[in-house]
Amino acid sequence: MSALRWATLALLAFGYCIALSYGQLSLPVVITFGLLIMAGICVSHFRHRAIHVLGHALFIALGVGLASHWLPGFFSARAISAVRFTPEAAPFSMYLNLDKPLIGVWIVLACPWVFTAVALRRSLLTASLTLPSTTAVCLATAVTLGLVGWAPKWPEQTGIWALNNLLLVALTEELLFRGYLQGGLTRLLQRVPHHQTLALFIASFLFGLAHLGGGWQWMALAGLAGIGYGIAWRFGGLPAAVATHFGLNFVHFSLFTYPMFDR
Repeated sequence: MSALRWATLALLAFGYCIALSYGQLSLPVVITFGLLIMAGICVSHFRHRAIHVLGHALFIALGVGLASHWLPGFFSARAISAVRFTPEAAPFSMYLNLDKPLIGVWIVLACPWVFTAVALRRSLLTASLTLPSTTAVCLATAVTLGLVGWAPKWPEQTGIWALNNLLLVALTEELLFRGYLQGGLTRLLQRVPHHQTLALFIASFLFGLAHLGGGWQWMALAGLAGIGYGIAWRFGGLPAAVATHFGLNFVHFSLFTYPMFDR
């Protein structure tokens, strides 16, 4: 296992332990763990195409359930409860989810191909370009749509928010949408013209679709951000994508209305 895979797994395990320390598990999670193990074995220990497809299909189904918090047995602690960070902001609550990190853990263990070999210097250079450009475009669009406004702040919950957002949000989502989906589609469509660009836009669309619950505006913004994250992943690998994703979220949190204006 590469150093990057070890480091990513360690970060995910650390984040999962933080969440676990605030919550609890119950017996039904054994079924989820068993099915994830089964999916991993199908993907990594068999060469038959049908078994591979079955393993990936099972993981995607479980991933949707874990990301949507539909699977039983996970009791996530509420770390932030209906706080207004600024007077005009909508109340914000945050849970330390025990289920969602399992998506990232599975990808790290079952899909080593998500870790493209990119030099650290290139990752840093890529992030130094994609982070400010993606942040500027997305937040300018959010301001134009009337979703957020300028609101600098440093609330007491900043530390726990940042840990959760880095480990359980940005890292897990980039493993899923950029590493697994964009990377997997790039491999799957390699005989199609402009397959890398096509994979980037499909993954970005799915990332936007995952945010549809917040309304079409947030879906559009997430899709726009996904393009920036996808470019970061394509040219700078996972570290650049995570840095861009977390950096945009942190600028939004610390300098603009968070999560949005109260309507």
